[in-house]
Amino acid sequence: MKRIIIYFGAVLIFAFTSCDKFLDENPTDRITDSEAYNTEGDLYRNAVAALYKYVGGNSNSQGLQGTGRGVYDLNTFTTDEAIMPTRGADWFDGGFWQDLFTHQWGTSNGAIDGTWDYLFQAIIKCNESLEHIDAFLALHPSNDKVAAYRAEVRGLRAMFYFYAMDLYGRVPIFTNSSPDVADMKLQPRSKTFDFIRGELLDVLLLLSHDHSNKPGDYYGRFTEPVALFLLAKLALNAEVYTHDNWTDASSRLDGKNIMWTIYGSNYNTWEATIYFCNELEHYGYTLDRDFITPFLVNNEASSENIFTIPMDKYLYTNQYIYLFRSRHYNHAAALGLNGENGSSATIEVLNTFKYGTAEEDPRFTMSYYAGEVYDYNGNQVLLDDGTPLVYEPWKVALDVSGKPWEKTAGARMRKYEIDRTATKDGNQSDNDIVLFRYADVLLMKAEALVRNGQSGDEPLNMVRDRVGAPHRSATLATILDERMLELAWEGWRRNDLVRFGLFTRAYTDRPQLPGEASGYTTVFPIPGKIVALTGGTQNPGY
Repeated sequence: MKRIIIYFGAVLIFAFTSCDKFLDENPTDRITDSEAYNTEGDLYRNAVAALYKYVGGNSNSQGLQGTGRGVYDLNTFTTDEAIMPTRGADWFDGGFWQDLFTHQWGTSNGAIDGTWDYLFQAIIKCNESLEHIDAFLALHPSNDKVAAYRAEVRGLRAMFYFYAMDLYGRVPIFTNSSPDVADMKLQPRSKTFDFIRGELLDVLLLLSHDHSNKPGDYYGRFTEPVALFLLAKLALNAEVYTHDNWTDASSRLDGKNIMWTIYGSNYNTWEATIYFCNELEHYGYTLDRDFITPFLVNNEASSENIFTIPMDKYLYTNQYIYLFRSRHYNHAAALGLNGENGSSATIEVLNTFKYGTAEEDPRFTMSYYAGEVYDYNGNQVLLDDGTPLVYEPWKVALDVSGKPWEKTAGARMRKYEIDRTATKDGNQSDNDIVLFRYADVLLMKAEALVRNGQSGDEPLNMVRDRVGAPHRSATLATILDERMLELAWEGWRRNDLVRFGLFTRAYTDRPQLPGEASGYTTVFPIPGKIVALTGGTQNPGY
């Protein structure tokens, strides 16, 4: 029988054989399956806990956040939220960053292929864990704890599928660890949506109620509140995910006709979003008193973080490179760290925050460095020539090479508190990486209320009250702006723009290239090796 053997080093390799012993390995330092999954404790360590190394990462395209050229960059540098200007010899990288920003990434992009590989590596590992759990349960059918492990792994797998579906549209759905060619068939996005929804609803009541961000037995794990957040996100985007023509960003189904059955009651997709958001409130999540609390070095005390990537420079290898990547070299050095002088806010961000005006949003100075820069002791940071380092937000552009502001253009990332004892150039810090938090829940609820014909003013203004911003009426336009104001640098902007039908609109004035399909697509291309393997077709628009 032909099988796909999937190994991950630098790339994903699909190898076929009709010989069962192909690529068999028998390392002398490796324990057997019977030893690795023999007891309940061994099963947890090797079939559950081991999966969490795929949530974070320390190399390109690995992890949901913290690393480069992966999920986060595809969701951020393709939008109006962030830009990586070419600065002379810095940051051209073969046109990679410019191509992301101008939506010219093509069909042979290493980051897009590497992200696919990472996500399906994680999915296959989840499938393998479920096989071991099922074998254990066959011998111990009354073990409730192991049944809960099974639910946890299914939830994790659903999360990885969520990101894969969101990024690529059509993906294969398989539940075994050795998929054959038929298993790798690309499925309509709506079918994957139904699979993820079914998995999350099935496991919901089997998961722990614990807050995943709090130290304890469930710290960093997939618990019921994490599943509720994903269900809310799934419901909010259901118009997009259940419509299999994503080439037209403005084309969507009617959310009031997309139905959910939750514990025997029926809801349209907006009502379902509201339901899941309300459930999270019942679990005791609230906004922290201060906007910066979710991003502090010791942010495990946050009352609003729902799911984080645990960070500990002495225990884990996970990295968070975004502060390092954004700071000017001299700025970083003045903090005892390092920097790459790269990522910046766009002009659209400055306009949304009303930067430099009397109405500037209070969150700007908490999310960005702009203007003069100072060290911990209040000393002004200088450039190599002895003049002050001054970030110039309005000078940002796709290419600032040769300009007087080549090294200083753009407001820089500030959102996470600096860990003064960080290692690896500042990339290994103790701030847990925030993936899901309650402020997003309130904004999802506000949007769902508005889309359902109700007032979303209360949840919207709860978020604004926290930072002392004046009240606004909740409209789709003000909610989209609020999502940028509140969630900047958090990796949700592409998801938001697609849902609002705006992801492709900003680039429609670019001349069409020879041989290029008209219009743009809201998903990334399927890796060519997958298209060739399955005999399928590439995503429309490529």
